[in-house]
Amino acid sequence: MTTATLDRPKVAMNGVDVPTFLTTIGVVGENPEAAKFQFRAKGEWINGTHGRATMNGFFGAGAEHNRDEDFMVEADHPAVLCGGDNAATPVEYLLSALAACITAGICNIASARQIKLTSVDTTIEGDIDLLGLLGLNDGVRNGFNTIRAKVQIEGDAPAEKLARIVEQSVARSAVFDMLKNGTDVEVSIA
Repeated sequence: MTTATLDRPKVAMNGVDVPTFLTTIGVVGENPEAAKFQFRAKGEWINGTHGRATMNGFFGAGAEHNRDEDFMVEADHPAVLCGGDNAATPVEYLLSALAACITAGICNIASARQIKLTSVDTTIEGDIDLLGLLGLNDGVRNGFNTIRAKVQIEGDAPAEKLARIVEQSVARSAVFDMLKNGTDVEVSIA
C-alpha cells in the first residue's frame, strides 16, 4: 500500500462496512475479553439418517445475543449410503464452512485494503475412504484424508496482491485452523 492509500479515508467496499470493521478490530485490540465468543448448534433427528440443526443464540463481546430467527440446516446421507438424500451430507457442510470462511475473509481483507472485488469463487474438495467410517478397517481414519481448496479471485488489484489477500484469509480462517490443527471435542451423554 502506498502512503496515499493509507491516508485515504476507508469507505464501505464489497458490501463490507469498512469503518465499522476497522473500529471493531480497534475495540477488540484494546479489550481482548470482547474477543471471546461461544457459538452453538442444536441437532435433532428427523428420520433415518436425516437430521436438522438449529442455530440461534451466541455469546460474544461480553453479552448474550439472539437473532430474530433461527437458522436451520438439514443433513442426510445419499441413497447409496442408505440415506434419503434429503439434504447435503454433514461432511459436505464441513467443506462448505471452509469455503464460506475463506471467502468471507477475502472480502473483509480486500475491503479493508480498499480493493474492489469483481468475483471470488472458492471450490473445496475432500477425499474420504468409508472403510474407517463403516468400521471395516481400523487403520483407515473416519474423516477426510485430504482437503483441497481452489480460489479464483478477480478485482482491481494486481494478481500478486490478490494472491496475498487469499493467503492472509487462509492464515486467519477459523475453519481452516480447526481442520489443520484439530480441536478438542468433548461429548457427554444425558
